[in-house]
Amino acid sequence: MRAHEAGALHAEGYGGPPIWLPYPTDVTELLPQLWPCTARRDDAGRLVVGGVDMVTLAREWGTAAYVIDEEDFRARARAFRDAFATAFPGGADVYYAGKAFLCTEVARWVQQEGLCLDVCTGGELAVAIRAGFPGERITLHGNNKTPASCGWRWSTGSVGSSWTLRRDRPDRRDRRRDGCRSPSDDPGHGGVEAHTHEFIATGHEDQKFGFSLADGVARAAADAILARPKTLRLLGFHSHIGSQIFDTTGFELAARRLVGLHADVVNASGADLPEIDLGGGYGIAYTSQHRPLAPRDLAEQLAGILEREFKAIGCGDGTGAPRVSIEPGRAIAGPAGITLYEVGTIKDVALGEGFSRRYVSVDGGMSDNIRPALYEADYSVTLASRDSQAAPRLSRVVGRHCESGDIVVLDEYLPDDLALGDLLAVPGTGAYCRSMSNQYNHTPRPPVIAVRDGVARVLVRRETIDDLLALDVG
Repeated sequence: MRAHEAGALHAEGYGGPPIWLPYPTDVTELLPQLWPCTARRDDAGRLVVGGVDMVTLAREWGTAAYVIDEEDFRARARAFRDAFATAFPGGADVYYAGKAFLCTEVARWVQQEGLCLDVCTGGELAVAIRAGFPGERITLHGNNKTPASCGWRWSTGSVGSSWTLRRDRPDRRDRRRDGCRSPSDDPGHGGVEAHTHEFIATGHEDQKFGFSLADGVARAAADAILARPKTLRLLGFHSHIGSQIFDTTGFELAARRLVGLHADVVNASGADLPEIDLGGGYGIAYTSQHRPLAPRDLAEQLAGILEREFKAIGCGDGTGAPRVSIEPGRAIAGPAGITLYEVGTIKDVALGEGFSRRYVSVDGGMSDNIRPALYEADYSVTLASRDSQAAPRLSRVVGRHCESGDIVVLDEYLPDDLALGDLLAVPGTGAYCRSMSNQYNHTPRPPVIAVRDGVARVLVRRETIDDLLALDVG
């Protein structure tokens, strides 16, 4: 962020493109790392995803709309499943992050591709149950799990604070043995600073999640669980250092501390701790500056890290090493989804020193993607409805809400002949967009439309004004 005490307009270099954004030779080029695997342009230059052109989709279902490429989603799920099964001789469990995006059909995709499911609330759990997802393949996370939010539909969940242990109700939990299970919940954290935005870093000490390893609280919590064998069972430990992470450096330190805790508890108590969860939160490419690791590279590097750490405590041949779980986070759903908008208004603003900015307003914004406002998240965007040979023009895509911070894409080159009624597509919106959507300014939320083999079908319908008014009892 450029800053100046007299305001942003006085900052040096204000108005120009960010240093990572290159001037394009082809303003309508689709960079493969940003788009679902089936994305292409047809002969008219229209964006096609899953065999469905976005002009036809918009005509039938309207805009704004979330579009998810089922083939891409499934392929990414299989890639993580197979990569980690190969890298870890004892196998590994891959947990899809329900909070990234979840509906009943997506839960079925996750189940069919052989993944497990991670949920955070009773609502997400209800979706999983409705989809028929096997309870033994569900974990329940959350720093404040309450009976009301969880419905007590889980048998051996994990805990993230001493207060959770104090409020546990073993008499009620004992009645359910068909619910979801978890190696841990709300991770232990070892003071690991992930290189990501402060609000999505979870492994450092000063935040709400998990037990600290530094002051012995995590070890004390483990001892407290082991002291209640009739009502609680400790399966293992879980660490999560953050989200949108592009290398395994932080995981190496987290694994060392997690394995150390595992060894301390096993050696002191003789307990069988059959699982260890390394977390995840792997990054995806939102713009051309991002370079995410492939699932195979992630799996091989993490397997090497764990092999070294367990060898250091005498489990070098794999004997006694627990089964590994990982959580790809947004890396499955994120790249599989795009958001489709229609251009409403366009205005050019002179900024001085030869700079100008084009503001392109669309029929969505912070109600369907609040991440730019929350995290200063960068996105890309392209013209989706036609071809263009016009010169690139540095543009800012903004939403229709009554906030100056309602920005969809901060900086991107779009064709200079962009016009009202054109369609724009933003890639990388399959995760944390619909799930974080809201009704600000009483805006109905967009539908979620799955595309595959030339067929489009609605997974989540568009909200209506009647939906907005249905809860208003006045």
